[in-house]
Amino acid sequence: MLNEVSSFVLPDKPVEECGVFGIYTPGLEVAKVTYYGLYALQHRGQESAGIAVADGRQVQLHKGMGLVSEVFTGNSLDQLTGHAAIGHVRYSTTGSSQPLNAQPLVFRYAKGMMGLAHNGNLTNITELRAQLCATGSVFQSSTDSEVLVNLIARYNANSLEEALMKCMIDVKGAYSLVIISEDCVYAARDPHGFRPLCLGQLGEGYVVASESCALTTVGATFVRDVAPGEILRLDRKGVTSTQGFQAQNPAHCIFEYIYFARPDSTMDSFNVNRVRREMGRQLAREYPVEADIVIPVPDSGTAAARGYAEESGLPFEEGLMKNRYIGRTFIQPTQQLREIAVRLKLNPVREVLEGKRVVMVDDSIVRGTTSQKIVAMLRAAGAKEVHLCVSSPPVMRSCYYGIDTSDEKELIAAKQPLEEICKAINADGLHYLSLEGLLEIFSSKGGHFCTACFDGRYPVEIPKPREAGKFSLE
Repeated sequence: MLNEVSSFVLPDKPVEECGVFGIYTPGLEVAKVTYYGLYALQHRGQESAGIAVADGRQVQLHKGMGLVSEVFTGNSLDQLTGHAAIGHVRYSTTGSSQPLNAQPLVFRYAKGMMGLAHNGNLTNITELRAQLCATGSVFQSSTDSEVLVNLIARYNANSLEEALMKCMIDVKGAYSLVIISEDCVYAARDPHGFRPLCLGQLGEGYVVASESCALTTVGATFVRDVAPGEILRLDRKGVTSTQGFQAQNPAHCIFEYIYFARPDSTMDSFNVNRVRREMGRQLAREYPVEADIVIPVPDSGTAAARGYAEESGLPFEEGLMKNRYIGRTFIQPTQQLREIAVRLKLNPVREVLEGKRVVMVDDSIVRGTTSQKIVAMLRAAGAKEVHLCVSSPPVMRSCYYGIDTSDEKELIAAKQPLEEICKAINADGLHYLSLEGLLEIFSSKGGHFCTACFDGRYPVEIPKPREAGKFSLE
């Protein structure tokens, strides 16, 4: 059976786990608003999608495998009526890709019905699951999100806020949550703020989402980011904030700015497009090249390439064209077909490249396989020289906080020095943005980030090797 990869994720790219959306706005068709919010977050996950809606009496759910447009067809949204909703798009990191792991998770417990959607990854999942199983808990899915469901149900003696506060003591790792009960919506962010989450206002109600681009899409006004360790309650009274756990040292995921987030999003006071453009400028300062043109690997390398061109004074050109109508494709079982799939995604423009010394800007290299293929394509199209500039430091370590990176033994920068990588991908030059240069971009506003994938400094204890694999019911 073919291994499906949504939106043709190139092998050299890490993959985000998911995106979440929540809304409390009486008088609006909240399911349809959530649908458009999830559409705006589709880049964060394409394996499954789901929406849960509350009407004051019950929580209704519709979810399935596939893109948002594939899961919600016909009159499926018309069946979801109410004044509050949460939604989720997913790419699996903990828990395999199958229908039982699709979110939101909706459940009944002592106080009624509740639904939960989660972006992130818990690092003490094995320990927590074992403790819960030992005291009688049962699990239907293989996601770490179901551990959160069980803990909330156990702790919810007085209020859901108190339950979440107790959960924050127990669980370690990354989580941005949206939770729905019969009459309100909750949002919570882990004490380090690994994964993004923001608040917006829509009419008389409020919206929470993984990225501000989703707020803009549905016509909401950005209010602020949800603070690390904060719990929000959205109901008929408006927004109530509780500091669930005293915020520790912030450790926002820096890869959100490098690759994952949409360029039109603003996260923790930094606009993604501006940051990426400055990464390109910093690259040009660190690695000036005698060349004729600058081209991006679209789309995630485009802003950095423009920054490099502006700083260096070289012309910016589109030397690689992206097939924007490719939809979802498959990793094919033979090497020959994999190479065709790369060309299906990106195609060189000979008229731009022929006889030129080229600076090609990409956002990251993980395994190096796709970079090698793209360099070969540029040379075949007549490029005289190819210098690869990467707008992030070398990826040296795996992520345990909600990003699906390769195992460390597959990370090319962890195995080979710069000179060997350059030779392996057959480039005339290779330069990664330095970690110091990357962090300098954020220094004016005092940003605090998780850079563990670059330097191995994990803000939260990571699973032991025997625990690091995915829990599975299979």
